[in-house]
Amino acid sequence: MAVLRVWDGERPSDVIESYGLCRTTIYRWLRTAERGGWPALEAHLVMGRPLKLTPQQRWTVRAWIDGKDPRQYGYESGLWTRTIVADMIRTRFGVAVDVTTAGRLLRRLGITPQKPLHRAYERDPIAVEHWKRKEYPALQARAKRRGADIFFLDETGVRSDQALRRTWGIRGRTPVVPTTGKRQWVNAISALNARGAFWYRVFKGRLNKTTFITFLKSFLRGRHRPVLLVVDRHPAHRAALVAVFVQSTRGRLELHFLPGYAPELNPDEFIWHHLKETGISKTPLREGESLEARVEQDLGTIRQRPRLVRSIFRGRRVA
Repeated sequence: MAVLRVWDGERPSDVIESYGLCRTTIYRWLRTAERGGWPALEAHLVMGRPLKLTPQQRWTVRAWIDGKDPRQYGYESGLWTRTIVADMIRTRFGVAVDVTTAGRLLRRLGITPQKPLHRAYERDPIAVEHWKRKEYPALQARAKRRGADIFFLDETGVRSDQALRRTWGIRGRTPVVPTTGKRQWVNAISALNARGAFWYRVFKGRLNKTTFITFLKSFLRGRHRPVLLVVDRHPAHRAALVAVFVQSTRGRLELHFLPGYAPELNPDEFIWHHLKETGISKTPLREGESLEARVEQDLGTIRQRPRLVRSIFRGRRVA
């Protein structure tokens, strides 16, 4: 269009101003059109420099990363970085690439930067699989025979301040965020089931066998059906005094324990994720506002939404 306007009699300076072009750009277009006509002005794909790695080498890079971590290749970090990938390409293929090229290669291979899920080394995958395939189905069958409800219970701590991660600031000036020892901290305990029932308490102080028994009594109050309560292996849950209390309920309560180091098996973990992602982090506390009151309010809102609780139980969240 710029070339046509000049050919129709407009001054190049007027065309440059209307389009915001660089002066050298329009004259280069005019020369190109004069030499080669309209086809010379068509856009063409610029192929760039050829890839340094063969197709086989590129798929070898993908195999390095798929399901593995750098520690298996002698690096200290368990996280893949472009620098590590570039170093492995250099040492194993004798091909020097920079981090930008390594990043482009990873994208072409369908590998993207992601936040990893952390798994403890002490985790027993056989026990986890046994729970999924054997223990939990047997627990469901037992609940059906007894006319009981299955609940999952868990605890967490909530802070008024968030761990320092990233903040916004002027380029070249590292922001300084003053911290204080006056932060608020509360604990919470909750239980939920697949039907959308939800119970919770907010408390201060540490969870021990005595406070856990107090919470169990509160949880059982008003319930007419037996409860099979699934918990993790926290010392307070496995205390002898707790076992004595469970026996004293004469079948109203049973405790069943998850495999160790497998928090993803407890749907109550999703409650805490939902609370922290949609509560304090989305609407920060105002000065003088009570964290305990806020957490009570947020958990009360969850209890009033059985559909949300059911979706959380299945490992999904709804708006």
